[in-house]
Amino acid sequence: MANLNKVMLIGNLTRDPELRVTPKGTAICTFSIAVNRKFKDDSGGEREEVTYIDIEAWGKSGENISKYCTKGRPLFVEGRLRLDQWEDKTTKEKRSRMKVVLENFQFLGGGRGEGGAPGGEGGEPRSYAPRAGAAPSARPAAPAPQENLDEDVPF
Repeated sequence: MANLNKVMLIGNLTRDPELRVTPKGTAICTFSIAVNRKFKDDSGGEREEVTYIDIEAWGKSGENISKYCTKGRPLFVEGRLRLDQWEDKTTKEKRSRMKVVLENFQFLGGGRGEGGAPGGEGGEPRSYAPRAGAAPSARPAAPAPQENLDEDVPF
């Protein structure tokens, strides 16, 4: 039987990301997002439900999120679910927490005020996924603006 563990979410960061580094030098960024759901209740009134999801991003993805994202920023997150289990040291009770381990993400939003792309460039989502041994590709240069535009367009 096949197995699938895939999560795709769009939400807003509920707090600034927290970046830590392992003793071996690997970056780990933890943050959470709020995902809203609007629906009509039995009486016909509109209601909104908010779900808060903890996310863990490793390596370069975590560094980029920590560097460019702040509280309130919209973000697309793709990853897998992981269940952490432990025993509480004080009460000796078994505890657990479900979280998403990030595998890919995209910055969302238009301008600086709405969580635009790094460096103030807005509009175009940027995707970051960890790739072993892949060199960053150069972005093609934008075409030069045309100086002599024909004003007599037939439509």
